[in-house]
Amino acid sequence: MTASLVILGASGDLTKRLLMPALYRLECAGKLPELTIVGYALETWTETEFIDHIHAALREFIKDFSDEHWLTFKARLHYVSGDLSAAKLIQLAPYCPGDVSFYLALPPGVFALAATGLGGAGLSNEQTGTRNLIIEKPFGTDLASSLELQKVVTQHWKERQILRIDHFLGKETVQNILVFRFANSFVEHMWNNRCIEEVQITVAESLGLEGRYKYYDAAGALRDMLQNHLMQMFTLIAMEPPPVWDAELIRTHKVEVLRSLRPITAENVAQSASRGQYQGYLQEEHIPANSKTETYASLKLYVDNWRWKGVPFYLRSGKHLEQTYSEIAIRFREPPTRLFADMSAHPFADNWLVFRIKPDEAIDWFMNIKQPGLELISHQTSLHSSYNSASQNFLAYDQLLLDALEGDRAHFLRMDEVEWAWRVLEPVLEAWKEGTPQSYRVGSSGPDDLKPEKGWRALSFEQPD
Repeated sequence: MTASLVILGASGDLTKRLLMPALYRLECAGKLPELTIVGYALETWTETEFIDHIHAALREFIKDFSDEHWLTFKARLHYVSGDLSAAKLIQLAPYCPGDVSFYLALPPGVFALAATGLGGAGLSNEQTGTRNLIIEKPFGTDLASSLELQKVVTQHWKERQILRIDHFLGKETVQNILVFRFANSFVEHMWNNRCIEEVQITVAESLGLEGRYKYYDAAGALRDMLQNHLMQMFTLIAMEPPPVWDAELIRTHKVEVLRSLRPITAENVAQSASRGQYQGYLQEEHIPANSKTETYASLKLYVDNWRWKGVPFYLRSGKHLEQTYSEIAIRFREPPTRLFADMSAHPFADNWLVFRIKPDEAIDWFMNIKQPGLELISHQTSLHSSYNSASQNFLAYDQLLLDALEGDRAHFLRMDEVEWAWRVLEPVLEAWKEGTPQSYRVGSSGPDDLKPEKGWRALSFEQPD
């Protein structure tokens, strides 16, 4: 059966920088099914002008651009011009004979309008094939707005038709969490509060707003990063093992984690959440002089279940920090006795399991061993696995677009997961309506008021000897 991917917002930056390059890489790898790609936007371009626009974008963003693959790829491309009204969107009907995915590469404020317009044009109807609606984050700006958006969207679309995309779930390292946990039986025996002392999840950026001032000042770090990206990684680390690989089971187990979280209340917000704003943010172009938007946010979470009782999970993300660096780091408990502490010339380092996401993707398990020689001297080493070279330069959107086209929903968010993530953070958002963020220096590691007992890990990686 013929399949179609319709991109609403096809003239925008997301399409140019991420979606079309991802589809082109899948074309080059021979992974794309029989697929018609339809661009839809307000611009009154001809189809030739649209194809020329995509050609220029691919030449800019694809390092190994191939004219041979371009000839095959461009034959898939079509273009329709119009707004988000049902009267205009009905123009897409001739391009939708079988299975169709509609990708909303649009500003969040018009998600509801687009979903309603498509539904009103009859394009959510599945009489001739499946229909999927792919929605970028953020899904709402708080609990109330997310529930209202869901109410509007589901007037025409069933929950099983909605694919809420979070590109972190397509990253190699993030997908490797489940494989590492559940394909190695010895790991699961240690994956609990008896062996693990704490977990730190970090997404640090050295860059600032990069032109995203309008969105970012309305969102802030908590909404932009922690409510979605970091919360996704957190639930994958903390979830229970599913008995089989099933999208609904996996997503249900992730929701169970969020429902098991120790509540953040108005009384304990200060002990559970921290916010900061880099020095100079208020002087950025277009930023109001009285803006309270946080450019750094951190959380301390506890999962009150049998597996994780008492283990703190620390999440942090911020802009204009000292490095662009992302990792999930799991600290294991010290041995019951430091048997060799008095005999070794060097203290023993902590045992960490680190899933590194940026700048390069790898897994490292740090442990102490004896240094060769006559003296009892310890040093730290790691079991290291790097898979940059093995990934064939596939990126997160490549994986998620292919999953969407193949109907695999495991790496897309279900509404109850979105809802519970907002429920967890609602007291923080409410408390932060008052007061102001702490100021922190550009190039630092951010505010230091909410940190692990032994401190945050450095925003860099050094391979041990």
